[in-house]
Amino acid sequence: MITTANVSSVANNIVGTIGETPLVRLDKLFPSSHASFYGKLEAANPSGSLKDRTSIFIVKRALEEGEISRGHTIIESSSGNMALGLAQACIHYGLKLIVVVDPNLNAHTEKLLKAYGAQIEYVKTPAEEGGFLAARLNRVQELLKDIPNSFWTNQYGNKNNPLAHHKTIDEIMRDLSGAVDYLFVSTSTCGTLMGYADYIAENHHRTKVIAVDALGSVLFGGRPAPRLIPGHGAGVQSQFLDSDKIEGHIKVSDLDCIKGCWSLLKKEGILCGGSTGGVVAAISRYIRHIPDGSNCVFLLADKGERYLDTIYNPDWVLTNFPESKALLKTKVGW
Repeated sequence: MITTANVSSVANNIVGTIGETPLVRLDKLFPSSHASFYGKLEAANPSGSLKDRTSIFIVKRALEEGEISRGHTIIESSSGNMALGLAQACIHYGLKLIVVVDPNLNAHTEKLLKAYGAQIEYVKTPAEEGGFLAARLNRVQELLKDIPNSFWTNQYGNKNNPLAHHKTIDEIMRDLSGAVDYLFVSTSTCGTLMGYADYIAENHHRTKVIAVDALGSVLFGGRPAPRLIPGHGAGVQSQFLDSDKIEGHIKVSDLDCIKGCWSLLKKEGILCGGSTGGVVAAISRYIRHIPDGSNCVFLLADKGERYLDTIYNPDWVLTNFPESKALLKTKVGW
């Protein structure tokens, strides 16, 4: 016999399992600090990243508002995780999906997208202004003109992107009784970042939000430059970013991301993707500014299995970053 207690823990469908991810205490990651560190395990979402929240929220709102209906085609530009979240949502709601990607898409994510049945459009040449991201966005516009009943979810400008993350920060505040002193957030579209920052401002929390950006990204100024680690940074300005609502930003290199990923794995046994490694590296650099007793939170944004051929492959790392050879015999190394 199924009791009421049993039923309450059963999700009605796969999208019903999105959210309510665990908050994990990380005592070994920064042992010299007298602050407390917590990771929000967004990799526990069913397609494996925080972009599950963004995808389902945007698609559900579009359905509710009559912008799309069953059988229509969703089109989006993505470096990986948003595409996977949309692929899952589209299966659930009976929608078609076309994803525009560039050469930085990793092979594992490509295989997953094909398994989900997504159509993949490849952009192989960066735009003169805005690089691969601009080229992907240009291709999205071409597809929208050519395909009837198509809809761009537009993670770069859809107001529902930051709104999707109000629930995430609400979960964090609830689990720590509002005692969050620092929140470190990797940036790309800045939807996640500003979703948190807007919520914190609206609810008068004293949390300091620190953005973590990629070297070679233009989100906080500077010239665009090639990057190998996908999932953070951007070649065009964000439509969401309001710098007045955040404490500051830290830029990290591709190699910083790799070191951060290995540090998290070796010290805490957590296998995450490149953007999370970048945040770990940024915290290491910022940690001297964090007062004793502070509660610090960051996102464990996605699963590391997608990076086994790159970040977690010593041969790939040494080929692309010869300067990393010195790390081979360190405790952070592989």
